[in-house]
Amino acid sequence: MSAVTQHLLLRGEHAATQLHELGVRRGGVLLVHASMRAVGGAAGDMVHALRRALGPEGTLVVPSFTPENSDTSRAYLDRVRGLSEAAGATVRASMPAFDPAVSPAPTMGALAELVRLAPGARRSSHPQTSFAGLGPAAAQLLDGHRPDCHLGEGSPLARLYEADAQVLLLGTGFDSCTAFHLAEYRRPAPPRRLYRCVVASGRGRHWWEYEDIALDDSDFARLGGDFVRARPGAVSTGRVGAASRLFSLRAAVEFAVGWFTEHRAAGA
Repeated sequence: MSAVTQHLLLRGEHAATQLHELGVRRGGVLLVHASMRAVGGAAGDMVHALRRALGPEGTLVVPSFTPENSDTSRAYLDRVRGLSEAAGATVRASMPAFDPAVSPAPTMGALAELVRLAPGARRSSHPQTSFAGLGPAAAQLLDGHRPDCHLGEGSPLARLYEADAQVLLLGTGFDSCTAFHLAEYRRPAPPRRLYRCVVASGRGRHWWEYEDIALDDSDFARLGGDFVRARPGAVSTGRVGAASRLFSLRAAVEFAVGWFTEHRAAGA
């Protein structure tokens, strides 16, 4: 074994130990949001550490969202802002149809992309908000993602809730906490809107429009702060390369349902 390889293994062992100390359950299910820029080091080392901490019976899940193929996403609106109608049409014509087998998720970060591309990884089939996973429960958690349900009862988030998954924010804040979106579906009278994206089917590349909950993460940071203050001990904090937070997805969703009911007007 070379000195470099030994150093990488030791670094992975150290990160796995830190994850255990933080409270990651061996054999459990873990949804990870990671910023490797904040954490530092190589994404591959962190994936190894996460899988080592979870053990062979554990399952690692990451978001593999693809706003790049939608003309109703913030990513698209930012891209075409200031362009002429013709230039915008050119952008739309160049947007690739979603293919769960090959469509990249560049905005999700290096760690999520490594999980998506790993041998044996599963990916859910939603053309906008897919998830990728590694481990024995991946198929059960990710299969059957309804195409008209971003992050609600017909999505992997609901299956993660049922599995009592943990959430790890690795170098990211609560503004990245996808689990809170499940609570948006469970609050009274959530508003709805139209979404549109490019998909592929037997009739080739085409645009598909559907209605779903109007997702809004603009207050997630404030929600997360209130969750920490209102539930002492519910969120474990530590350093796994960078500041990290670990908590129960179920507890976060249940708190968020009440929080949304109090802080967001019905239908808004």
